[in-house]
Amino acid sequence: MQKQLNRILVINPGSTSTKIGVFDNDVQILEKTIRHSTEELADFPAIIDQFQFRKQNILEALDEEGMNVSKLSAVCGRGGLLRPIEGGTYAVNEAMLEDLREGYSGQHASNLGGIIAHEIAEGLNIPAFIVDPVVVDELSPIARISGFSLIERKSIFHALNQKAVARRYAKEAGRAYKDLRLIVTHMGGGITVGVHEDGKVVDVNNGLHGDGPFSPERAGTVPAGDLVELCFSGQYYRHEIMKKLVGQGGLVGYLGTNDAVTVEKRIQKGDKEAALVYDAMAYQVAREIGSASAVLKGQVDAIILTGGLAYGKDFVKAISDRISWIADVVVHPGENELQALAEGASRVLDGEEQTRIYPNG
Repeated sequence: MQKQLNRILVINPGSTSTKIGVFDNDVQILEKTIRHSTEELADFPAIIDQFQFRKQNILEALDEEGMNVSKLSAVCGRGGLLRPIEGGTYAVNEAMLEDLREGYSGQHASNLGGIIAHEIAEGLNIPAFIVDPVVVDELSPIARISGFSLIERKSIFHALNQKAVARRYAKEAGRAYKDLRLIVTHMGGGITVGVHEDGKVVDVNNGLHGDGPFSPERAGTVPAGDLVELCFSGQYYRHEIMKKLVGQGGLVGYLGTNDAVTVEKRIQKGDKEAALVYDAMAYQVAREIGSASAVLKGQVDAIILTGGLAYGKDFVKAISDRISWIADVVVHPGENELQALAEGASRVLDGEEQTRIYPNG
């Protein structure tokens, strides 16, 4: 039986750009990045105030490409900083819009995704969705315990790409995602290692400013006592410490760059410090994967490496050499966020998956 044709517009807002794609089911027929200058964005006091401006940019771009919006079956936006929810494809509703506008868990450009999707879809009388936002929280109760009673471990990670590559692997293996035990490692500006069991991410490091390996821009786990001493040393304001943890941590803090290609070129020219720090990042990723394998009691179907850093063959090899004894290592480089959004919407439109209702699923 032939699938019905669903044309889906997907929207992924970033801080200074908006990426859009149009898919016929899960086949991409258009991709475009709309750049927003600092001067243009300066006219808006808050991120949320940009939605009409960005919406108009999207519609103009589609028109320039000769894309007839009346042919669309659905619009899917990148999920923002919402309440903690289980993974899946969610219909955009009033409760979600309210939390996105207010920035329930913080203000971020991704909050605009659901709002713009709703704005465009409502005018066309078609559904609007978001898929696997960064706040997906499926942690098991035991994984929430931090060891410090005033702080609970949080689930903030690259849910969209982690879930997408896990489902792709399941399809390639001819098995159901919910039947697999996987460790998925997203390696980009931040690095998150997720334990996927029975279709849920039951443990994962907080990739924003929590635990885990350091990354190109983030410090990851640091010695807590030394951090407390630094915070109360009188040398830094709160925002300066936070910047050193997120944005100026990791490779940036040690080597002054977040560009892995630049670091690799320095290593090739004999930069020993760059080699040591880069190898340390791979070492910490491997160590986190090893810890994740303990959650699954060593019964791991596959370890998947994904994200931009997965393009680096030497980096991937440095990790694989340490963890390939656990399970087969599968590499899916890149983020493919537009594709993941389209696939999420397609699963619902094709009846393969039930639409989830925010906030309770």
